Amino acid sequence: MTTGDEAKARELLANAKALLLDFDGPICSVFAGLPASTVAEQLRVVLADGGHTELPESVATTDDPFDVFRHAATLGDDEARYVEAAFTALEVEAITTAEPTPGAHDLIHAWRKTGRPLAIVSNNSAIAIETYLRFADVKKQVDHICAREFHDPSLLKPSPHLTRVATINLQLPAFSCILVGDSGTDMLSARSAGVTPIGFANKVNKLDMLNRTGAAAVISHMPSILLAQ
Repeated sequence: MTTGDEAKARELLANAKALLLDFDGPICSVFAGLPASTVAEQLRVVLADGGHTELPESVATTDDPFDVFRHAATLGDDEARYVEAAFTALEVEAITTAEPTPGAHDLIHAWRKTGRPLAIVSNNSAIAIETYLRFADVKKQVDHICAREFHDPSLLKPSPHLTRVATINLQLPAFSCILVGDSGTDMLSARSAGVTPIGFANKVNKLDMLNRTGAAAVISHMPSILLAQ
């Protein structure tokens, strides 16, 4: 990680009117105790119970539950609803063993001390996020949660939908907001919504991907020192 990226991130955050944070990665590791692969398998069981036993190989072997959810939506509205409901229940279960990202809670508290608003923008379920925030005792520090409360995966990032909703709820122009996320979908969603993205490379192999997908700066950790005093 270059010093220039850290300095650029500090500059961007110093001038931002609001901070938008992705959830899984920047705030915590949702599936630290309940692996995402186990969740994906459980969602395949839901599809099988509905008679969908013949799945494309990419869906049958994926460890990403979002892949199963997106496939369910191609099968019909009922399938999407059932899989999304099961997904939400499993995410809530996973929250009990989620691991906080080092420095994330400090960053949330430090940001709010500056008097500027903070929102969470996530493809994870809103219920699971609210559960985590209560457990972590940071719910009062978050102004808005813009997350999955629907069974239409086309509205999830990389769509700009959730990011735009966040800026609308905060009543701020998109260009004055910063989104910190750890995936290419976060960067693409932010760019499409007119929000400036900062990439969080919590794994070394994410650095190039975050730069390719539009990160204005890339950081490797989430400390409160990123905030200009």
